[in-house]
Amino acid sequence: MYPAELVKPMREELTNIGFEELTTSEDVSNAIAKPGTTLVVVNSICGCAAANARPGVYYSLQNQKTPDHLVTVFAGVDIEATKSARDLMVPFPPSSPSIALFKDGTLVHMIERHHIEGRPAELIAENLKAAFDDHC
Repeated sequence: MYPAELVKPMREELTNIGFEELTTSEDVSNAIAKPGTTLVVVNSICGCAAANARPGVYYSLQNQKTPDHLVTVFAGVDIEATKSARDLMVPFPPSSPSIALFKDGTLVHMIERHHIEGRPAELIAENLKAAFDDHC
């Protein structure tokens, strides 16, 4: 588990743009059960989350169509919530960071760590924007 003061600025990169933090399994279940589209970001302390994933998510929201709900769990911190979110992302193996789009509780789009690592934030944003255009 990482110290709260260490992850606080990393959490705020998402909460400051409208993401709700989920910290329990119940939080995750309730978020995914909401009608419409829900973007779930499995946040991480790693460099590819800082350089690619979080900026890519930010840029993706500069789109005409966006998800109805924005939520995040933090790997290595929100243990229970992260496990619950990852359980809903099967058959994709657990990875962080990762980004999932759910529509009416069903996983419709997934970006795994290997799609984030080494890719510019703008490319991740374009991937998400295409998913938003298709599903939102």
